[in-house]
Amino acid sequence: MMYPAMLNLQASELKKLRKNPKPIILTILSNWVITPIVGLIMVNLFLIGNEQLIVAVILLSSSPCTAMVLVWGYMAKGNQEQNVVNTSLNTITIIFLYVPIVTLLTGIQNIPIGWVLLLISLLFFIGIPLFLGIVSKKLLINSKGIEWFNDTYRPFVGKISIFALLTTLVVLFSLNGNGLINNPDLLLLVTIPLLIEYVIVVGYNILITKLSKLKYREAIITVIIDSSSHFGIAIAIATAIAMCGVGSVAALGTTMGLF
Repeated sequence: MMYPAMLNLQASELKKLRKNPKPIILTILSNWVITPIVGLIMVNLFLIGNEQLIVAVILLSSSPCTAMVLVWGYMAKGNQEQNVVNTSLNTITIIFLYVPIVTLLTGIQNIPIGWVLLLISLLFFIGIPLFLGIVSKKLLINSKGIEWFNDTYRPFVGKISIFALLTTLVVLFSLNGNGLINNPDLLLLVTIPLLIEYVIVVGYNILITKLSKLKYREAIITVIIDSSSHFGIAIAIATAIAMCGVGSVAALGTTMGLF
C-alpha cells in the first residue's frame, strides 16, 4: 500500500525549497507543532483517565499524511510542484519526528509506550517501502526509461495500491467488528475530540495561509497537507487500542497514521 506513494518521492525536488520556503515552513509548523499540541489539548479536555483512547488520538495527531494528499491536491487544482515537494518532505520528516513526538506526548500524559515497537513499526511501514521505492525507481528508469515508468509502471502500481488500501480497511473493520458494535460509547467518546481537533486545525491552516498571503494554488495545497487527517480509520484504531491495550497495537496505530 505504501510502496506506490514512495514512487512519487522526488528528493531532487527538495532543492526547490529555497525558492518558496513559506508553504514548507507552514507545513512543518502545522504537522509537527500545532496538530500534536491540539491533539494533546483535546485528550486532556475529553479523555482524562482513558489511557487507550488518549494514545489513539496522540498517534493520529502525530502522523501527517504522506500519500493521498497528492490525489487531493491534484483534484483541488493546486500547485503540483509544491504538492510533490511537501509530500516528499512529509515522507522524510515522519521518519525522524514521529517516534520522538509520540514518545514525548505520551510521556507528558505519564503513559508508558514502547518506543522501540514504534520505531520498528515506522521502519517496517515507511523505511522498507521508501527503500524499495527509491531503488526500483532508479533501476526501472535506467532500464525502461522515464516515460515508461511514468506512463505505464506507476499507474499500474497505483491501481494495486487502491486495492491494498481497500483490503486493509476491510480487514481492520472485520477484526474490530465486535468492538465497534459493542462499544458505541467509546466510538462517541473518541469521535468528539477528533472532530473538534479537525475543525481547529483546518481553521488554523485557512487563517494562516490568508495571513501569509498565499495564492490559491499554494494555499490549497498547504491547507490540504497541513490538515490531512485519518478519520476514515480513526475509530477502528481507537477501538482496537481500547480493546487490546496500548503496547499490543502501537504498531497498528503507526500503520494507520500513514494514510
